[in-house]
Amino acid sequence: MLQFLQTPAVEIADTLDLQKATAELVEKIATTPADQLLSDFADKAIGFGLKVLAALVIYFIGAWIIRKIKKLVHNIFIRRNTEHSIASFVESLVSISLTVFLLIFTISALGINTTSIAALLAAGGMAIGMALSGTVQNFAGGIMLLVFKPFKAGDYIEAQGFSGTVADVSIVNTKLTTTDNRNIIIPNGILSNGTINNYSQNVYRRVEWLVDVEYGVSSDQMKSVLKSILDDEKRIVYAPAAPADPMIALNALRDSSVQFVVRAWVRSEDYWSVLYDVNEVIYNRVPEKGIQFPYPQIDVHINNR
Repeated sequence: MLQFLQTPAVEIADTLDLQKATAELVEKIATTPADQLLSDFADKAIGFGLKVLAALVIYFIGAWIIRKIKKLVHNIFIRRNTEHSIASFVESLVSISLTVFLLIFTISALGINTTSIAALLAAGGMAIGMALSGTVQNFAGGIMLLVFKPFKAGDYIEAQGFSGTVADVSIVNTKLTTTDNRNIIIPNGILSNGTINNYSQNVYRRVEWLVDVEYGVSSDQMKSVLKSILDDEKRIVYAPAAPADPMIALNALRDSSVQFVVRAWVRSEDYWSVLYDVNEVIYNRVPEKGIQFPYPQIDVHINNR
């Protein structure tokens, strides 16, 4: 008795309601004829069976429509020659999203309330999105890179303080191979929001040499020597896409030297080889013409009084 008095009022009310409902159900079964009970059971069974059948029909028709939509999206990407990574990602996203909606619609066809399921999915999606915010940013950056294509595999780029040849562009990161054969993996989120210097996108690149010689050298003689060096280099481009003639000019009068600038156009793949080869030719040929390279020097004048 003491234990009953200590029981909360809410629990007592719930217990009494359950007992009352059970008593009413037993009384109804006892007073209802058996044939009517069987008839009610058959009607409910038939109704539930029809709901299951409708749900199965909805599911199979929906699955067939999803396959058709996925195939249609796939064919569109093929016709537009879309990047494989972004095509695969979008196809998977469309397939998963439509499948989730199909399952919710199928469950609702059974007469089950799907409001709580939809709320649970929304809460789960929000939690996953917050947990994977960095990954989602990389996904978005990867889509931007694959759509606008500021570079492609095989291009030599400089970005985020690294430079190298693009080995692979995936949906979440980009892999670079540096000149000393190191592999650099850059997340697409920060890569798409930063500055990208693509050295391979254009067919031609301009090479520049700065040549310092000592004071007293004739500018015409120096220009003639530099012109002969460029004339011997067959990889220099003389094409409508680039200036017709290389530029040779006196660039600056420095403290200890006279500086000449030489600019010429080459194909992008020849840039480094032409740069270093012409450097070596300049170093060897200029002194042969009696022209000396300067050394840093200071003239000191002593005044004896």
